[in-house]
Amino acid sequence: MMQTAAQQLKVGFQGEPGAYSESAVRQLFGEGVSIPLHSFHRVFEAVEIGTVDHGVVPIENSHAGSINDTYDLLVKHGVRIVAETIVRISHCLVAPIGTSVNDVRVVFSHVQALDQCEEFLSSLGVENVAVHDTAGAARMISQEVRPGAAAIASREAAEIYGLEVIATGIEDRADNSTKFVAIGTNDPGIFGPPDKTSIVFSTADIPGALFKCLKEFSDQGINLSKIESRPSQARAWQYHFYLDFDAPSHDQRAKGALEALGEHTTFLRVLGSYAGFR
Repeated sequence: MMQTAAQQLKVGFQGEPGAYSESAVRQLFGEGVSIPLHSFHRVFEAVEIGTVDHGVVPIENSHAGSINDTYDLLVKHGVRIVAETIVRISHCLVAPIGTSVNDVRVVFSHVQALDQCEEFLSSLGVENVAVHDTAGAARMISQEVRPGAAAIASREAAEIYGLEVIATGIEDRADNSTKFVAIGTNDPGIFGPPDKTSIVFSTADIPGALFKCLKEFSDQGINLSKIESRPSQARAWQYHFYLDFDAPSHDQRAKGALEALGEHTTFLRVLGSYAGFR
């Protein structure tokens, strides 16, 4: 999905050079456009105020599940999903040169990476410490003298920060992958026609409300590819439902389903209609 037409863009991602999110930026927009930012919140904020043209954030891992922060921020900010891509996540154990696996006593990484390598880490019997980013963990142990310290990061991060790869393919699942979405205030029009739509809604707290919402898509013959619930944060025990379906929002069937959905919901928003990853 790399797009040479996007070379003039600035695309924000959470993390530091060598992060997996930067690989997703390259897959979607090409080389030389990535802007590292400290947090997911900063990525959304930068897109919304126009500091960057687009952002790329992880939304789901094939092993560890959904990235809750991304779902919450999609509701809070006035941005839309404009594309998605999937990055194969191959984790490495990286450490200062001369370190062996037997020397490792503590491993730093993002909490998702630690979770994705749980079996490997358990076999080592080491202390796990969560930090904000995989590449940031690699940078940290390269700059601070910490005997027995290692990080879980990409091979690229090891090269950038002058570390040695002391174990490869340490993720628990061989098919470990993460889905990333590109967000923006406008569709750049470089990813092809949309064939997938993401929405978020809330229902009244009455029997059958969610069933009625989902039935509208069945009645229109539209396939639902994902449903996720998250606390709405508006009040206790109220939930937002996030839904992906396989049709563009301008499709007549989708229009019919969304119009009918409005009769069963207290809140409804289209998060984006875009070309799904194939």
